[in-house]
Amino acid sequence: MPSETIYVAPLSCVAGTIAEAQVSHLVTLINGDTLVATPAAITPDRHLRLAMNDICEPSPGLVLPCETHVADLVRFALDWDREAPLLIHCWAGISRSTAAAFIALCALNPGAHELELAQALRQASPTAYPNRRLVRLADEVLGRSGRMITAVEAIGRGTFADEAQVFALPARLAA
Repeated sequence: MPSETIYVAPLSCVAGTIAEAQVSHLVTLINGDTLVATPAAITPDRHLRLAMNDICEPSPGLVLPCETHVADLVRFALDWDREAPLLIHCWAGISRSTAAAFIALCALNPGAHELELAQALRQASPTAYPNRRLVRLADEVLGRSGRMITAVEAIGRGTFADEAQVFALPARLAA
């Protein structure tokens, strides 16, 4: 895969994906109680940790994804030098990480049609089910006027799985 690639993986596949894909940047979207150390191959400034639970509505004792999480993710994606791949992961590689990948694609491709980006996500992963709250927040942060959530709703739930397989997407859509 070219350097301008976004990989998405479950936590169980992070180490292997970093080694195989020669990843330089890492995004971790996982609850604050699960410690994910920065791998030796990644410098600390290239590892973004977003502590949140995979929820869409407030729930006692859990961390609801918020606008700050999304703003930090967008900033990190835009600052990524694209000289080596970016890996985004959550616990299962299905909800938070696929939402983050979709958000990164929208940020990196400001003129692209949201449905086209969502369809690329679905084609890459039959199990992708992006966290709707993260997508709604990103819709606002990126000024996409509801088109992001509409696109994610259009691709549907996806195939049920306990854990996704690692997949990759080109970071930039062909013009």
